[in-house]
Amino acid sequence: MPQGSNNGILVRQMLIIRKMTEDDLDAVLAIEQACFPRAWIKEHFIAEIVSDYGTAVVADKDGQIAGYLILSVLFDEAEILNVAVNPVLHGNGIGEMLVRWSLKESLKERATIIRLEVRTTSFPAITLYKKLGFIPTGFRKSYYENGTDALLMEKNLAEEEMLHAV
Repeated sequence: MPQGSNNGILVRQMLIIRKMTEDDLDAVLAIEQACFPRAWIKEHFIAEIVSDYGTAVVADKDGQIAGYLILSVLFDEAEILNVAVNPVLHGNGIGEMLVRWSLKESLKERATIIRLEVRTTSFPAITLYKKLGFIPTGFRKSYYENGTDALLMEKNLAEEEMLHAV
């Protein structure tokens, strides 16, 4: 049967990671608001799109924005500033694909460490980060608007680079 046929056969859809544009912002903001009680506003995303120190990308699933990630790289340090996946699509590997992209991009930019913070109540995200080699390094007490603590995590990219060099 030809690819794309909808005669009861599930066809694997393409997912690509590409640079975020201003045209993506309505979909990005909808995901942001669905995922976070205190969401970034449009101006935050625009600032990241034009930043010299970061990259804003989207996971594009057949023309629909499935998720996004904001990465900042300054000197030898990278930081995931924001990452989210459309809640309807959780559990499909989109978040993992975005975080793996950030690891590769950080290495390309010569970062030796990548950091992030995550709500201590976000168990699926914490599990994913640990799976990808991030380790907990500390807490920020009552960091988020509802009093939730932030878990600080990081990954040594120098070790990652050595693994890929073998």
